[in-house]
Amino acid sequence: QVQLQESGPGLVKPSQTLSLTCTVSGGSITTNYSYWSWIRQPLGKGQEWMAAIGYSGSTYYSPSLRSRTSISRDTSKNQFTLQLRSVTPEDTAIYYCASVHSPYGGSYSLVSTIPAYDYWGQGTQVTVSS
Repeated sequence: QVQLQESGPGLVKPSQTLSLTCTVSGGSITTNYSYWSWIRQPLGKGQEWMAAIGYSGSTYYSPSLRSRTSISRDTSKNQFTLQLRSVTPEDTAIYYCASVHSPYGGSYSLVSTIPAYDYWGQGTQVTVSS
């Protein structure tokens, strides 16, 4: 059973860079056809897919966040990381990491479809405030 655990600061000041790490156990981020994403949900709003990294290192970004977002991985630690630059209070949300396995290969359409994800972390609250 794949397990994901988010970690990062609970509070970030406006204009700073938010960095979140997802540690994976029970599976490998390099497993063929696996895709690993960050998804967030502001209080009272719907979920928003942000970015994904595939088993081969390919990356995918939401167009609305691409200019401020970077996703990377450390295969030696079985972790992947999200950086969100120039944060504002509108970035306050619960941030989740999640994974999906697709034997048909990856595509933007697949990785950006939130219901496709079958393993989720518990989520971590991030508040942007001065």
